[in-house]
Amino acid sequence: MGNAVMEDVILTDSARGMEKLRPHLPPDFCRRAAAALLGLERGNVLIATGFYVAGHAETDGPPGAYFLAKALDTYGFNCTVVTDGFCQGLFREIPAVTLPVETTAADCAALLERYAPKALIAIERCGVNARGDYANMRGVSIAAHTARLAPLFEEGRRRGIPTFGIGDGGNEIGMGNFREVIARELALTPCVTPVDYPVIATVSNWGAYGICGYLQMIGGREVMPDGGDVEAYLEEIVNLGCVDGVTGLHTPTVDGFPRGTEERIIKKAKRN
Repeated sequence: MGNAVMEDVILTDSARGMEKLRPHLPPDFCRRAAAALLGLERGNVLIATGFYVAGHAETDGPPGAYFLAKALDTYGFNCTVVTDGFCQGLFREIPAVTLPVETTAADCAALLERYAPKALIAIERCGVNARGDYANMRGVSIAAHTARLAPLFEEGRRRGIPTFGIGDGGNEIGMGNFREVIARELALTPCVTPVDYPVIATVSNWGAYGICGYLQMIGGREVMPDGGDVEAYLEEIVNLGCVDGVTGLHTPTVDGFPRGTEERIIKKAKRN
């Protein structure tokens, strides 16, 4: 793949300011994340996802987590999703830990002790912001409905566990790397939770697909999801209660983009 093409693909149609963060990242930021994952000792990986929207989980996050988990499992890792009750039952054969809203820093430390993960990955997972709150893109607090997982990544970094974060707006775990530029140039209070390998995308799912693409390219195993499979998975999780995070509707769409956009992005990535 030539000259950060995948990074261009996952930032297609960016309209929420992610392009303003790109100069603060290496040109091949997505490839670096994939290469770092492949270079790790095999073992457990925890993937945090699930974003609360008006009583439901949104469709951005779970698909990326599910297909990235499948890709990493193909490479010998053992992935477990960490999420809230709103995402219960969404991940098929991938094990999932459902945490209560009252999750504490001590609970997060216990999770690290239990799994001894080789990596922590966040995909569209709300992080604590500069006001000490967990808020959506409109600045509305969702702390009453969100398990606080920022301490999982903070403690993980203290323990030297590599951390990865995929975000598309500025309030997700991993976007703390750019808190100053987000506060200055984007219209929201930034997340302050940093990671070792941040990945930005127009839609967080797309960042996960980009990592899958690079895992396939670097490692040589067929792990890039099929667009049709992703669309079928979206249908499935909508039937289980998920909503489009922008429209709030129970439709197999993501972040207000037209139906079939996920498949189009994957096809575009596969051509490179």
